[in-house]
Amino acid sequence: MHIERWLRLVGGIAVLGSVILGFVYSHYWFYFTGLVGLNLLQSAFTNFCPMMIILRKLGVRECK
Repeated sequence: MHIERWLRLVGGIAVLGSVILGFVYSHYWFYFTGLVGLNLLQSAFTNFCPMMIILRKLGVRECK
């Protein structure tokens, strides 16, 4: 998979996981959901995402 697909996968897991944890354990997990959403929003405008740096260091390839 290319890096953009990995990024969507990680974002989806983070959002879905934090929503489930928010309903099951503590409502404080919804803050994490909000932070993920804010990061996605800012990356749409700035083209900078910290998860992309992590994925590149893990060896995920870029689209060509």
